[in-house]
Amino acid sequence: MAPTWRLLTSRLPPTHTDGRVIDLPFLKDATGASFLDVRKLYPTTQICTYDPGFNSTASCASAITFIDGDKGRLLYRGYPIEDLAEHGDMADCAHLLIRGVLPTRKQRREFQREVRAHRLVHEHLIRFFHGFNHDAHPMAILVSVVGALSAFYNDDHDYTDPATRDLAGMRCVGKMPTLAAYAYKTAHGQPIVYPRDDLNLAQNLMYMIFALPTRPYDLDPVACRCLEVILMLHADHEQNASTSTVRIAGSSQANPFACIAAGVASLWGPAHGGANEAVLSMLEEIGTVDRIPECVARAKSKTDPFRLMGFGHRVYKQTDPRARLMRNMCHKLLDHLKIEDPLLDLAMELEKVALSDEYFIKRKLYPNVDFYSGICFRALGIPREMFTVIFAVGRSVGWISQWIEMAGENVSRISRPRQMYEGALERPFVPISEREGDDGDEEDPIDSRPDSADDLHHLGRMLSVRIANSHGA
Repeated sequence: MAPTWRLLTSRLPPTHTDGRVIDLPFLKDATGASFLDVRKLYPTTQICTYDPGFNSTASCASAITFIDGDKGRLLYRGYPIEDLAEHGDMADCAHLLIRGVLPTRKQRREFQREVRAHRLVHEHLIRFFHGFNHDAHPMAILVSVVGALSAFYNDDHDYTDPATRDLAGMRCVGKMPTLAAYAYKTAHGQPIVYPRDDLNLAQNLMYMIFALPTRPYDLDPVACRCLEVILMLHADHEQNASTSTVRIAGSSQANPFACIAAGVASLWGPAHGGANEAVLSMLEEIGTVDRIPECVARAKSKTDPFRLMGFGHRVYKQTDPRARLMRNMCHKLLDHLKIEDPLLDLAMELEKVALSDEYFIKRKLYPNVDFYSGICFRALGIPREMFTVIFAVGRSVGWISQWIEMAGENVSRISRPRQMYEGALERPFVPISEREGDDGDEEDPIDSRPDSADDLHHLGRMLSVRIANSHGA
């Protein structure tokens, strides 16, 4: 029998002092971490826990990823991320996360063949890209087209069937790089480039982003390997904001691609997927190497809003294990490409200063994976607005793995968090003639005119699209 933990309601606010003693099951996971099982707390006591951001709440049980922040460890299905990224590749990583095991040679060949079969997207979906303006953000395009995949794969599939869930995984792994590259091409007004069966995932992504129909494109093996490592390091990271979003959307039994689109939308937020973009913005604000001491001093000041981005991590109390490998990959890439870029030189000097400064060492504010990946993206020639798109390609492997795990649970429950209500209590409706504070203005009659020149611009674009579509029909 599982041990229990007792909650004495007499320690709660006076409104709950009824002398009750509440027994809560005391659980331990595979690592020995302790959890209170509060699933029956509200049904039996009408008492809720309050945990904004769910920082003290386990929303699910998962066997996919484990983070030990105190020791700086990240495990994919039990394998240290450093070992997987250093000795494996994206095929190993995706097979491990989705199917639970490192593949044998035969399993690996079959997995790669299945993924290749799903790299192309429907030609009608490609027309969807034509509806975006040339200056549309690639993430806006990506979240739209990933969601649109649900219109092509919405055949009332039985996702309780393991084979059907696995098929959704293969489609996701195969199509996300293609959609990401097409988002780049659309945002830059370039013709799309189809994937090639002779290239792996990272090579295909580089090829589809940078190749043009007018000339050959030679893939740099070091650059491709760097991109592959970035994708692997970002593949999964426990129940972060976007992964939790995918699971919450999936709990309603929504189409898996609608769930992945929800994850893309969550990742788009600057507090989540935009950290590596913030690193470059910070470097641009610093400007030159000689301003590093001044900016480091500002970052230490509690009254100065300036912060050094890409240092420290909310979860890791030691060095982010991904950062150690990313640092080596970053230096190898810069040495290989021999790029002359003052911003990259500035980043390397800032790294030296931070790693030798007692203030950062004492607080364990080491450069994290976002610091190095932002530098690598710049060295690879990937524009800043594509950083989060690339992040989404890697993380989509984790998202679909989490969705597969959740959809395969024997007992599924739709996510329905409670809230602590702080609004007004029930009160009578007041007719408008009796409401105080009336400024005396008469109500305007219904006006169908656009409110601004901006509205006219959008109205004109809508009409143009409708006219173009009518001619196309």
